[in-house]
Amino acid sequence: MNVFYIPPMPFLLFILLFASLSGAADGMRIAHVDSKLIFEGYKGTRKAQEEYDRQVAKWEQQANLLQKELGYVKERLEKQSLMLSEEQKRELEAEYARRDTELKNFIEKIYGRNGELLKENEKVSSPIIALIKKAVTEIALGEGYDYVLDRATGAVLFWKNENDLTQKVLDYLNSR
Repeated sequence: MNVFYIPPMPFLLFILLFASLSGAADGMRIAHVDSKLIFEGYKGTRKAQEEYDRQVAKWEQQANLLQKELGYVKERLEKQSLMLSEEQKRELEAEYARRDTELKNFIEKIYGRNGELLKENEKVSSPIIALIKKAVTEIALGEGYDYVLDRATGAVLFWKNENDLTQKVLDYLNSR
């Protein structure tokens, strides 16, 4: 499971289209990269992925434990229902409801729309994204490119292989 995503750049495409239509593209140097290949090939990604996976495994263990506890209370309620007094039965039903709510709240807290999983993803991937952007910028400036497009976003329809900076960026990152 990869934790990485670079959003598409529609504004950049608009600028490039406008520049090419207005004649400003004369002499413009444009290169391209595949950020997905860079991210997957970068050594630092593996460490980040392992860190992310460890945290996800902890959350899964917690969820499994809460699920087991809920199952245990449900089983007691089903098997002992006829032998319990009304008060004991209500107490067990209340415990079941409490544990069910606890499990649902935990799942929402971790896996919900603004959950910890998303925050962990951001925490782990943000430094890598910043490194990739910095490496692309340094290489593009060093080689005199005006624009570098990202093929992984689907924003490029045609490219020359000799303008592909993907391997250079990957080598640059992995040599550090």
